[in-house]
Amino acid sequence: MAKTQIPYVITCGDEGVQVNVGVRLAFVGAGYELPGFHEVVKILKKLFGSKLYIVSNQENDWVKQKMNLSDWEQTNASAQQQIEALADKERLLYVGYLPFADPKKLKYGIKGHMVRPKKVHVANKICFTLGGGEQIYNLGCYRISADWVGSAPKNLVEQVIKPQVEFYKKLSSGKLQLVYELGGELGEKIAKKNLKSLQKIGLKPVPLS
Repeated sequence: MAKTQIPYVITCGDEGVQVNVGVRLAFVGAGYELPGFHEVVKILKKLFGSKLYIVSNQENDWVKQKMNLSDWEQTNASAQQQIEALADKERLLYVGYLPFADPKKLKYGIKGHMVRPKKVHVANKICFTLGGGEQIYNLGCYRISADWVGSAPKNLVEQVIKPQVEFYKKLSSGKLQLVYELGGELGEKIAKKNLKSLQKIGLKPVPLS
């Protein structure tokens, strides 16, 4: 099992989300109404320890779509409520929300903010983290945590990963390059096993350069 002193934070995969203190595990909408997320949390706790954090953020497109909301003011308020409720349900530690502002110190010492322009998406890639969360922030990348996929059955991997990929493709209305990041405390062996699991569901990401 990995050491537990590193604070791992479940976030949305939006390219604007930057965690300055904490290591980011990204899921679309921070896992809100993401099929299979409950099962993934169980695996994440085995990999990273039972104390996992979760944060909401402003301008969460997934929450806006899932809740059929019409504006960002509604969405920002709803996202906070829904992610906090999700934290209770999954026994995660809710740390607060990330604003479009300077880095904000949240609960439990976690710190972060939104860094993309408001109401604009600039990412041209989807980056899968494979070895223990996001290692280097990149504004050009939507993020998807695949740090767990080598420990999961193929059907769960498909159920969780593919809707995220499709959502980001639609959000950007264009072709997004699939890339991956191997780094992290899980180590290269586990990271490469995770990469193979992605390849088994038909995804062929290349190294993030």
